[in-house]
Amino acid sequence: MQVTPARHSGAPSKAPRPLLEVRNISCNYELERAVFDLSLTVNRGEQVCLLGPSGCGKTTVLRAIAGFHPLLTGGIFINDQQVSAVGAMVPPEARRVGMVFQDHALFPHLSVRQNIASGLRQLSAHEQKTAVGDMLDRMGLSRHAEKYPHELSGGQQQRVALARALAPKPLLLLMDEPFSNLDQELREHMGQEVSDMLKESDITCVMVTHDQNDAFALGDQVGVMADGAIIQWDTPYNLYHQPRTHFVADFIGNGIFLPGTVSGTSRVVTSLGDLDSNADLELAADTLVEVLIRPDDVVHDPDGPIQATVRRRAFKGAEIMYTLRTAEDITLLALFPSHANFEIGDDVSARLAVDHLVVFQKEAEIT
Repeated sequence: MQVTPARHSGAPSKAPRPLLEVRNISCNYELERAVFDLSLTVNRGEQVCLLGPSGCGKTTVLRAIAGFHPLLTGGIFINDQQVSAVGAMVPPEARRVGMVFQDHALFPHLSVRQNIASGLRQLSAHEQKTAVGDMLDRMGLSRHAEKYPHELSGGQQQRVALARALAPKPLLLLMDEPFSNLDQELREHMGQEVSDMLKESDITCVMVTHDQNDAFALGDQVGVMADGAIIQWDTPYNLYHQPRTHFVADFIGNGIFLPGTVSGTSRVVTSLGDLDSNADLELAADTLVEVLIRPDDVVHDPDGPIQATVRRRAFKGAEIMYTLRTAEDITLLALFPSHANFEIGDDVSARLAVDHLVVFQKEAEIT
C-alpha cells in the first residue's frame, strides 16, 4: 500500500512489513453479498481508511477483520497468523485488536478509570493501575478519571473510548465512524489529534468512514469503496487530483463535470474555452468527454472570459464557496479568497486554471 522511497546509502532498505493482510475476501450481509473478492495490505505503523457511502460494505470488512463477521471466501492474516478463513475464525478477544465504535460504547455505570480498565482483567491490580494511569495521562483525562460518561463532552468520550481500546496494547486498532457523533469543528480537531497520537505511538490503524475529511485527516492511504469492492486505493492527494473513475471523482471533493470534445492528443474543447492537458489524453480526436472542474480550478479574474451570476454562497472564513451560473447556462462551483466578496445575484468574471486535466469518456446515451 505504501511505496518506500529508495535509499541511496550502501545498505539496502528494508521492505515494509505487513501487519494486516486481507486476501480475496467475500462476505454476506443479511443474505446478500456485501463484499466481493476484496484484498488489502496494511503495513506496521500505517494508518489507512476505507471510505465510501452507506451500504458499500466498508463496515462489513471492518467487522470481518475484528472477528465479528464470517467469510465466504478468502482469508485474513494479522501479524502473519491466519485469524479468519472459510468456516474458521479466531475469536475477537484472541486477535489483539482494539475497537473504537461509532457510538463509543462506553459503560454508563463505570467511571472513566473503570471504563479504561475494563479490557485489562488479565493484568494484576498493579499492572492495571499503571496502564490506566498511563492512558489517562496520554489522553489528557487525569482530572476526569472519576467522572461517568454522561458527565463528559463528546470529545472527552471519544478520548475515553480510544484509551480503552489502546490500553491492552493491541497490534491493530480498528475504528468505525469514530467522529460521526461530533460537531464539525470538534471532529476536525479530534481527527488531527488522533492521527498525531497514532503516528507518535507507531500504532497501526484501519478506520472506516463515509466522510472524506475524516479519511484525509487520518489516512496515509485511503480505499474508496462502492458495491462491496475497493475502486481506488491511493493517497488522499491522488484521490482528489488523480481519480481513476468517474465515481471516485464525483465522490471525492466538490466539483462539476464539464462536457467537451477531444481535439488533437491533449486538448479538450468546451463551451468555457479550450483546456490543454500536460499529458496525452489517450483518446481519439472528436471523442465526447467530461472534464472534472474542481472549485479551486475556477479563479476570480475581473478580466476573465467566463461571465457568471452568483446563485449561492457559503462563507468558510479565509475562503467563500460560490455556486455560479454562467452565461452558457453551466453551473460552476468556485472557491474564491474571502476578500472576493460577492452577494447572491451579483455578476462575476472568472477563468479556468486547470493544471491537470481529469477527463472521462462520456458514456453513450441510451435511446
